[in-house]
Amino acid sequence: MIACLGETTGERALKYMREKMIESNEGAEILRDLPRINSQTVCFKTLAEMPQNTLGRVYADFMRDNNITADSRLPVQFIEDVELAYVMQRYREVHDLVHATLFMKTTMLGEVTIKWVEGIQTQLPMCIGGGIWGATRLKTKHRKLYLNQYLPWAIKTGLNAKFMQGIYFEKRWEQDIDDYHKEMNIKTLVV
Repeated sequence: MIACLGETTGERALKYMREKMIESNEGAEILRDLPRINSQTVCFKTLAEMPQNTLGRVYADFMRDNNITADSRLPVQFIEDVELAYVMQRYREVHDLVHATLFMKTTMLGEVTIKWVEGIQTQLPMCIGGGIWGATRLKTKHRKLYLNQYLPWAIKTGLNAKFMQGIYFEKRWEQDIDDYHKEMNIKTLVV
């Protein structure tokens, strides 16, 4: 249902995302190449054997630690424009990379935080709604952390970081995660 909601309410945001991608060489290259992130295109065994502090290893470890498969993202069904459908599919496939590179767990607190970063960057209504409504489900202890640390960090990251949907992650597996953070203007959350 969330996937359907994202597709049926996101046309304006998808056009915005496509324009943001076109603004950078890397994003434009993604739109030309149309890469996919799944178990057929990414060798997680190879990524898991990379040095500890590489983007590829961070991603592989995140997927393993959270028992997530890159094949769990549904294909886009309700967007007729082929390029916009790809932008939505790319958003879905990059979601776990955003989690991994921001060191954000898949807990409710982590998901709500990532939804704010994504909502600010993509303008997708489902992300903005997830950030707002998901926060209402936080327990008291987490709500305090959220309001005092996670939400301010998410807003700052969403506004200041480079557009993450325009990052050609597949060509950056060997990049040092600290160098990636510097290049993307990302400051990690310290709690």
